[in-house]
Amino acid sequence: MFNKIYEKIKNFIIDNYKFLIGWLIIIVLFFYELPYVIYTPGGIVNLEDRIVVDGKEDITDGSLNMSYVSLVKGTIPMLLLSYIIPNWDILPSEEITREDESVDELLELERLYMTSSINNATILAFRKANKEINITREVNNIVYIADEAETDLKIYDELLSVDGKSFTTIDELKEYINTLNVGDSVSILVNRDEKELECSARVYETTDGLKVGISFLTTYEYETTPEIEVSTKASESGSSGGLMLSLAIYNAISDEDITKGRTVVGTGTIDILGNVGEIDGVKYKLLGANNNDAEIFLCPMENYEEALEVKEEFNLNIDIHGVATFDEALEYLLK
Repeated sequence: MFNKIYEKIKNFIIDNYKFLIGWLIIIVLFFYELPYVIYTPGGIVNLEDRIVVDGKEDITDGSLNMSYVSLVKGTIPMLLLSYIIPNWDILPSEEITREDESVDELLELERLYMTSSINNATILAFRKANKEINITREVNNIVYIADEAETDLKIYDELLSVDGKSFTTIDELKEYINTLNVGDSVSILVNRDEKELECSARVYETTDGLKVGISFLTTYEYETTPEIEVSTKASESGSSGGLMLSLAIYNAISDEDITKGRTVVGTGTIDILGNVGEIDGVKYKLLGANNNDAEIFLCPMENYEEALEVKEEFNLNIDIHGVATFDEALEYLLK
């Protein structure tokens, strides 16, 4: 029986080996990933299409958009195309991922950052517009564990307490750790797979003070009046849309149109206090905004000089403005 099956398989391979080799080559070419990624100019997302607010008509004449970078995995055809298409830049995967982290794992983590960004933007916009928002729950997920850390914690663990104390910001945790001594062991209570576990981490010294080698990201649950829904696509990730999202939500729930008929595109992270943070890939985001006829490009102050250099290099017809806070961006648009 086995011999008959073996003979059939062997004969099939002999009769069809050219066809099989062809398919093998196609699979390797289009699906095998080399340890590289490709950054390309992205596009823009009209955030008003993603925001639904109860009982409010759209009064916006222009648009508020977030820009994004397109990231392509390093398959052989894509790498070859990058040598032909302008502004398709190759980067080693290790430059955007941590050790032992795949590109897919990075994207999963970036989706958590996007959730946090939406939360921060919503809370900030409602507070700035003097609208009602009630935070009902804070969730702190561990998103980074240093190579030097001596701990049994895992990425995505929900941090509940450290030595019985609760912390709402990473700075509060840093302050507490710096009251301890090198070599001290701290007890860390986490929620992992819906079970509470007690883990530990050892304090060690760095040039930047004492640490246990972890960082966490806060997401929120809340109730708002009016009710608001912000939708995203499965392919979207990251926190760099926070600034524009906060402006778009503010525009949707306030009684003024801050676009004044203009196509406004921008990038930058946001926290619930309104601070705008630095982003990567400003070149690709600015080129994508220009390709979509943007009139204004808002970016973090840390990226402003680079954005001006890109504007000059490619002779772009777009107004670039650097901001450090939500208030600065709002004031600029209202002028």
